[in-house]
Amino acid sequence: MESNLFSSNCASRYEQLSSLRENFLHRARECAKLTLPPLIPESGHNSATRFYTPYQGIGSRGVNNLAARLLLSLLPPNTPFFKLEVSDADAKEIAKQQKLEGEVQAELSMIERAVMDEIEREGLRAPVFEMLKHLIVGGNALFYLPASGGAKVYGIDKFVCVRDAVGNLLEVIIKEEVSPEVLSADMQALLASKGDDDVALYTKFYLEDGKWLSYQDVGGEVVPGSEGSWPADKPPMMALRWNRVDGEDYGRGFVEEYIGDLISLEGLSRAILEASAAAAKVVFLVAPNGTTRVQDLAEADSGDFRSGNAAEVSAVQLNKQADMAVASATAQAIEQRLGHAFMLFDTVARRSERTTAYEVREAINALEVGLGGVFSMLSNSFQLVFVRRLMERMQRQNRLDPLQDGIVAPSIVTGTAALGRANDLQNLQSFFQFIAQLGPQVVEGYLNMDEFVKRTGAAIGIDMNGLVKSGEQREQEEMQRQQAIQQQQAAEIAKAAAPQAVSAANEQYMESANVN
Repeated sequence: MESNLFSSNCASRYEQLSSLRENFLHRARECAKLTLPPLIPESGHNSATRFYTPYQGIGSRGVNNLAARLLLSLLPPNTPFFKLEVSDADAKEIAKQQKLEGEVQAELSMIERAVMDEIEREGLRAPVFEMLKHLIVGGNALFYLPASGGAKVYGIDKFVCVRDAVGNLLEVIIKEEVSPEVLSADMQALLASKGDDDVALYTKFYLEDGKWLSYQDVGGEVVPGSEGSWPADKPPMMALRWNRVDGEDYGRGFVEEYIGDLISLEGLSRAILEASAAAAKVVFLVAPNGTTRVQDLAEADSGDFRSGNAAEVSAVQLNKQADMAVASATAQAIEQRLGHAFMLFDTVARRSERTTAYEVREAINALEVGLGGVFSMLSNSFQLVFVRRLMERMQRQNRLDPLQDGIVAPSIVTGTAALGRANDLQNLQSFFQFIAQLGPQVVEGYLNMDEFVKRTGAAIGIDMNGLVKSGEQREQEEMQRQQAIQQQQAAEIAKAAAPQAVSAANEQYMESANVN
């Protein structure tokens, strides 16, 4: 028996859900207008559409900068953002067999590197960067990772979704305008018989019986071979939100939180620019009844002599310096606030001749910690699902060995985890510097170097297994070193005593020979 979700017409269902999305879409377009207008354009746009050009650039700079920083944190280059871990029960069983522990860790590390190589090979960083910009500006983004090839990102104007009361995703419909040539011959013939000029392709995902199911719809007909099925925790698409509000199907973006400052800065920037242009215009006035002729002044070159009265000539001035100074100061204050919000570090540092590197570093750390909630949200809703889906896709393509669910599972090691480790590392460094000031005797007498090295390695986030020598290893090596020293000393004593023993033996021999 077919599901009601499957039998429903995608076009009518999409239009029905679009009405619930309208308010969120309208706010997203307002935010995009002041930051990146082409990101979420108005409906009906085409290649000839001329988008609005903002009078200030802090919006676009801020969005790109914040998206770039989040990208480096979520997908750090040349470093896995996740770690495959064995469950506690299985880890204890493996620990009993010391010979297998290194082999398991090496195999899991190879899988991690294979997944990171897949990300680089498919160029998945670019769509993730686009996804982050949609989240920052529009508050919503759909990240779609098909069965093969690169990923695709849809803004809030390209999809609709349904969630339950606590925010779990239940249904997603994507709408795309495609060329009929990309469809099969049967579908082209069907559309031609219906006389459809525009081809709208709908892709529907819905959760049923613990699995994600999907199909595509063109002209009210299901595209043959478009049906698909995926595990509930490894869907091919992720409908993400910047701010999560229970009971709402869509989220609100980061830009919306500062839309008041952006609107104010836009108005002030436009007023200052227009006033500056008017002030830069040079117009001379000549007394109408004076002796100075306008033509003589207009035709005169620099350095020429003309007869006239200088008192009869004046220049038009606005005399608005005070008003423009107020507008400029207000605009700078707003730009400073937005720079802090968007983590533009050229506005973070205190503007003075004695600004120290420590002040800049502390300000940057404060901003990064302020984004801890964003890291936590993206770790659960994107990173974890992304790596599961990518591994499942590689397994379906027979390019990755399958892993047993419940035994090996990925865990995220960037975002909030990285912030926590960085804070621990900084505290450890500060503590060691304070203790070191008291002298080496205090360090040796009070600091447990074994524990300090372990905590430092954990704060950096490296695998300490087999890297740092244990206390037993150091004691054994010290004993071997002492034995080697004793043996060397004994050999030197024996070597030094050998000539005396030979001389004594010779004397004894000579004495015995004389007696005979």
